Amino acid sequence: MHLFWQECKMNLKMLLIWAFCVGGLSFGCLCLYHSVADSVGQMSDVFADMGAFSEALGMDKMGIGTLEGYYAVEICILISLGGAMFAAMLGAGILAKEEEGHTCEFLNALPLGRGRIIGEKYAAMFALLAAFHGICVACSLAGFAWMGSMPDVGHFVGYHGAVFLMCLEMGTVCFLLSALQSRKPLGLSIGIAVLFYLLDLFGRVIPALRKLKVLNPFSYSNGADIFSEGKAPDGAWAAGAAVTILALGLAVWVYRRRDLV
Repeated sequence: MHLFWQECKMNLKMLLIWAFCVGGLSFGCLCLYHSVADSVGQMSDVFADMGAFSEALGMDKMGIGTLEGYYAVEICILISLGGAMFAAMLGAGILAKEEEGHTCEFLNALPLGRGRIIGEKYAAMFALLAAFHGICVACSLAGFAWMGSMPDVGHFVGYHGAVFLMCLEMGTVCFLLSALQSRKPLGLSIGIAVLFYLLDLFGRVIPALRKLKVLNPFSYSNGADIFSEGKAPDGAWAAGAAVTILALGLAVWVYRRRDLV
């Protein structure tokens, strides 16, 4: 497991920066709610009646006049998008950096098969994503505790479980891109994360795109949906798990057959 720990160590700085930025902003926004509660409560009904804008952000399902609604509509967007971008960056660089940094020859000269190399690198990505979400959950709970009001346990656990699966799916897709490239596709990976987020927004207001929502990882990690309905859209979890498994299988198949230079 030396390679696993080496990857965790090399990505520790990026993990801490992203986790405490996203988690710290979540904690700060929750703590600021008390000072803006009155004005937010007055605006809640106005935002709920803004048509397509309300539907895109979930304000038609969950008002921001309560602390839980404020978290589901406003802060969950920050956690989902920040987590997706972190996962994309992590997955995009974890394999391709070996060729880009000309360390591939050394790594493959070690008594490690390619299957073990890719397995330990993926396990490291999984562990780093788990640590990221653990810090974000802790910061969010600290913010709720500071405000003296805790969210519904089932909805909170369901949301963060969905976000973790979404980030794992996003990271695995970018892991596949990393297996295909000789240079880290960071720009492409972040672009994919942002594109999926925008497609989720458009899919909530454009009828022609709603049928494709189940294929979008953001569709089952929307805070407003989970906190208001208690579940993600039917089939979305299964589609996300299927894409994750397929992308991982393709990454292993491609990496084991590539002519690495």
